[in-house]
Amino acid sequence: MLKLEKPRNEKILLYEPGSKEREELKKKLEEVKSKRAEVPLIINGKEVKTDKIIKNVSPHDKRTVLADVYIAGEAEIEEAIEASLDAFSKWSDLEWYHRASVFMKAADLLAGPYRLEAIASIMLNLSKTPYEAEIDLAELVDFWRFNAYYAQEIFSSQPDQFPGELNRFDWRPLEGFILAIPPFNFFSIGGNLPTAPVIVGNVSIWKPSRDVAFANYVIMKALMEAGLPRGVINFLPYDTKYSDKLLLHREFAGLHFTGSYNTLVNLWKKIASNLENYKNFPRIVGETGGKDFLIVHESADIKEAVTGIIRGAFEYQGQKCSALSRLFVARSIWPSLRDEMVKQLSLLKYGDVTDFSVFGGALINESAYRNAVSYIEYAKQHPEEYSFVFGGEYSEEKGWFVYPTVIETNNPRGKLMREEIFAPILTVYVFDDSMYNETLNIIDGATDYGLTGSIFARDREAIAKAEKSLRYTAGNFYINDKPTGAIVGRQPFGGARHSGTNDKAGSWLNLVRWLNPRAIKENLIPPKDWRRPYMG
Repeated sequence: MLKLEKPRNEKILLYEPGSKEREELKKKLEEVKSKRAEVPLIINGKEVKTDKIIKNVSPHDKRTVLADVYIAGEAEIEEAIEASLDAFSKWSDLEWYHRASVFMKAADLLAGPYRLEAIASIMLNLSKTPYEAEIDLAELVDFWRFNAYYAQEIFSSQPDQFPGELNRFDWRPLEGFILAIPPFNFFSIGGNLPTAPVIVGNVSIWKPSRDVAFANYVIMKALMEAGLPRGVINFLPYDTKYSDKLLLHREFAGLHFTGSYNTLVNLWKKIASNLENYKNFPRIVGETGGKDFLIVHESADIKEAVTGIIRGAFEYQGQKCSALSRLFVARSIWPSLRDEMVKQLSLLKYGDVTDFSVFGGALINESAYRNAVSYIEYAKQHPEEYSFVFGGEYSEEKGWFVYPTVIETNNPRGKLMREEIFAPILTVYVFDDSMYNETLNIIDGATDYGLTGSIFARDREAIAKAEKSLRYTAGNFYINDKPTGAIVGRQPFGGARHSGTNDKAGSWLNLVRWLNPRAIKENLIPPKDWRRPYMG
């Protein structure tokens, strides 16, 4: 039987000037950009094309069309459900190591032969820099390798034994199909949501984000080349007006979701309204948004804090659910920190990510752009509450660009300190050094989210106080680090409150949610007399 050793995280390529990988990536970017691709549906292992087509473009150059993406309708959804249910028996009956082998091979394909194509597709389709694209790809490689290892550990976990009996767990998958709905912003989440349940024996229907179906299709191609059986995962960008066909189906077994809080609530309500009609109670694993914070204590190192702020708030244009959005700074160090931050931000450039000198690209689409701009304009219209420290500029001439913006507020519970913006807009509240404890209470209660947070401090008592006071404020808490960049196996990711079900992607905890264990007892010497000893 296959015995997997615990994986190491995939090595990150740096694409430094003069490196071989840098030159190869530049060539691949030109190659991918020059070809207008087609992205079909994949149903039962076969390409399917429909009459409805949308375009995937580069957000930083919206005139560049990367692909024509085919959209599923009612008939294709029904076909995908049938393919999933037909594939279930054989796939769920396979020993875990046969399933794991498919994903171990897919990980090696993605890390090797598919790497440059994937990195180029991520950069062009998601508007990520080489670094952001690289860590995104590496995370999916890690998901597949670590999830295969975690599956081994789970299946080897068995109940206690007792003289005269044998006890075991049958680690069954959920009956039916899993619906996977990932967001646009991470290639890795796009690939993990449909595959994590599948590694432990489920089948899934994958609705990739329509904006990034082009990049996500690379994942599907790698899975098929790795030997994923037909119908186990069906790649299905579909028209959302047909969602009920999936959500209300009797064999709907679970939802694996990452996206907005409001969307998850609406999906959950839809599922709840149909409980009496399902074969089983569906499992819901959902990660939504965040209003993530960073505290700069008076004892912090200013340059370390500024680096954490810039990377946490402005890498990938703030389009991470973990991105820094609320900054709390002790008044005694605010002038020095503000000056250093403005100095560094003035050196930072957003633009076309194929220009390797840029730090960030564009927002994903027009809707995201309009939303971000509305917050900047709101701040401008309320000068009694907000003042601009840096930025406030935006442009849609070539792409959906909102440039790094820092806004100071005198209201730690105001609109910009409470609502998720998902853009490179950072709001700062300056607190009196003596009000540190009270500020921690404000951080805890000012927003309903509970995803990530961090503190920069050298004072250990201040660190301990924040860790304890903010226990439920963040599912991932960082000390002297930015609140982004969770790594599979090292910082399992997820938050509670309005940030999700906190089932920790990147750990065994997530996989257990997709299992339905059966306890089996074998009595070795069955009794032959029904009477109990007390009866005499």
